[in-house]
Amino acid sequence: MSEERTKLEVIAPSVEEAVEKGLQELGLTENEVDVEILDEGKKGLLGLGHRQARVALKIKPQSSETEVDKARHISASVSDRSTGDPVQKAAIDEPNEVVIARETINFILEKMHVKADVSVRMGDSDENRIQPVLIDIEGKDLSFLIGRKAETINALQFITSLIVGREVGRWLPLQIDIQHYRKRREDELRKLARRIADQVAGTGRKQSLEPMPPNERRIVHIELRDHPEVEPESEGEEPKRKVVVRLKN
Repeated sequence: MSEERTKLEVIAPSVEEAVEKGLQELGLTENEVDVEILDEGKKGLLGLGHRQARVALKIKPQSSETEVDKARHISASVSDRSTGDPVQKAAIDEPNEVVIARETINFILEKMHVKADVSVRMGDSDENRIQPVLIDIEGKDLSFLIGRKAETINALQFITSLIVGREVGRWLPLQIDIQHYRKRREDELRKLARRIADQVAGTGRKQSLEPMPPNERRIVHIELRDHPEVEPESEGEEPKRKVVVRLKN
């Protein structure tokens, strides 16, 4: 896999937020990437002279070797089943990324003997992010595809992302949701973040949340980054890294 496909540049208000955002998009932990700070950014005074931070995340060659090998094998199988060109099977107005992602996830689920309804679409993009591919999977008794602490769904997402990136010739963000798990979890985390923020603002004492993966910590950071009284900060090492909420200085 080329360096271009295993390296991601991210822009965010701070270095920490940029790293969190990049890890969430890659579906990896900090132990699985090398982080290069390209620009630490600048807060500015009264909103003047503000410059966002920019970092580069590069997947370590030794990380997830099993998943990478699986991805290569499945990618070859997908291409064979699609007669080398899955785009031929798509509607004319469907993006190539959508077609390849649908073919890939359907093939993986078929090999897992999972019957489910799959919906694939392009998500919304903002000025700092490539338009993502969103995959929704619906069906009966699919909790095993989510796994403990979302380990299975994250692995499925990582493998699918590698395959789709290889097929389209470039890296692109991809997210898999199963029975609206991620949406429900995001809502829960936002409510938790606001409740903890109110407690910290009321008592003046900092509080720590339970250890979370990078994508979930990012949700808490985003929910509280504009809070007038408290601020979130990630502390600790993976896999026990957690968000601590404290009063602003």
